Amino acid sequence: MSAYILKRLLLMIPTLFGVLLITFIVIQFVPGGPVEQLVAQLQGQGAQGEVAVSGGQGLYQGASGLDAERLAELRAYYGFDEPAWKRFGTMLGNYLSFNLGDSYFHHQSVMELVVSKLPVSISLGLWTFFITYLVSIPLGVAKAVRDGTPFDVITSTVVLVGYAIPGFVLGIALLVLFGGGTFWDIFPLRGITSDNWHELSIIGKVLDYLWHMVLPVTASVVGSLAVMTMLTKNSFMEEIRKQYVLTARAKGLGENTVLYRHVFRNAIIPLITGFPGAFLAAFFTGSLLIETIFSLDGLGLLSYESVLKRDYPVVMGTLYLFTLIGLLGKLLTDICYVLVDPRIQFDTVKQ
Repeated sequence: MSAYILKRLLLMIPTLFGVLLITFIVIQFVPGGPVEQLVAQLQGQGAQGEVAVSGGQGLYQGASGLDAERLAELRAYYGFDEPAWKRFGTMLGNYLSFNLGDSYFHHQSVMELVVSKLPVSISLGLWTFFITYLVSIPLGVAKAVRDGTPFDVITSTVVLVGYAIPGFVLGIALLVLFGGGTFWDIFPLRGITSDNWHELSIIGKVLDYLWHMVLPVTASVVGSLAVMTMLTKNSFMEEIRKQYVLTARAKGLGENTVLYRHVFRNAIIPLITGFPGAFLAAFFTGSLLIETIFSLDGLGLLSYESVLKRDYPVVMGTLYLFTLIGLLGKLLTDICYVLVDPRIQFDTVKQ
């Protein structure tokens, strides 16, 4: 087991390097970088006279535009005066100590920026994760026991329709219906708390927070219920058909005893082993459009805005963190297989 873990950790290095290298190369060819955006902004303001940027130095003087010297200073300010290979090597060296650099537009380090956005993403991710599992597992068990009944058909139709509707489409529909759109003004349009949240009592703060989370959590949960529910149902049905279940029933054991003492602990293995990946995915994937629609200032919205603004330190820094966390999550998933089912031995697998 230790040899397998070491091997996986070593394999993460070229994977992480490849992801960063490809993204860095793509960035070099994307037009509209921070220098170009600033030049375009200054040219748009040129009719108003001299514009002061970066320490009060006048970089743009009306129709004269940016001279070569000032443009070179601007490129040096953003670190583009060095060759690409050197910038990439410096970035990798900094990433080894988790120094992700500073944002071009937020005037703070990327790590501080990510930490400041975590509470919103954690809130959305935790609610999505727990509600999905708390609803889908009991529902999947009930569907497996009642396979082929009207209950099974109706619930399958409902969850599959929910799965077919993209989360961002459902989010827009919820805003129109319940967020003060064409119909009812029940839930807030944006944010995770109200403006007067600090003035509320403890109970008022909790209720205000839950009030804001209803629509975004609903839009996030509905699409993921179908996969987990059907996985639970199929896993239980596969176990119910096995010989040991027939033997347990032949011994006179009650149906609940057979289902929850024998079948449950075997059928739940695929679900438990998926916990690490699902838990991490709830934070770092699928929340981009939801956070954008509901104006939740989290990691998803940060990544989206950093791409639009060409805030390269934020783009590369968040990519580095998310890729590293994703690779560790995959490793934890494999370890969970061994912990849940000791019959699995990675060191016996032929290479």
